[in-house]
Amino acid sequence: MISFLNLVDEHSFACYGKKERTDIMFDKIKKDMVEAMKVKNSKRLAVLRMIKASVDQVRIDKKCEITDDVVMDVLLKQVKMREDSIDSYQKAGRSDLVEKEQEEVDIIREYLPKPLTEEEIDKIIDETIAEIKPTGMSDMGKIMGIVSPKVKGKCDMKEVSSKIRERLQ
Repeated sequence: MISFLNLVDEHSFACYGKKERTDIMFDKIKKDMVEAMKVKNSKRLAVLRMIKASVDQVRIDKKCEITDDVVMDVLLKQVKMREDSIDSYQKAGRSDLVEKEQEEVDIIREYLPKPLTEEEIDKIIDETIAEIKPTGMSDMGKIMGIVSPKVKGKCDMKEVSSKIRERLQ
């Protein structure tokens, strides 16, 4: 008797088994969403649902697969939006809304990579500058192109940009 496995090309079967997963962050968010439902944590559930909806919206708009990079971009955008809201609420004296937004930021940050220290950022920038040997500000784009993927999601890119600009002047 011929089994299904005999009909499948061995090479393609082996490749299928070794396929690299790129949606680990999204799976964790979905798993944590189910957990939040079970323990009836409505604040956490609301934030996780918002993240999932935002990621799904990006997937539909860009017609792309959900990868950890897509999820990280969405998380960073959500943190930035909330931090801007916190600034606005503080100016308006709305401490109740500041507290709510800060709780949401804290939940979102749980899914982002651990932030880099100042020393780690400086080391990455210095190594890149030593590698490229820039001649002036015209090489800033080259340096940012190499540094950005290394620090994405782990620090504020404005800070990185200002540190690079400072070193090039």
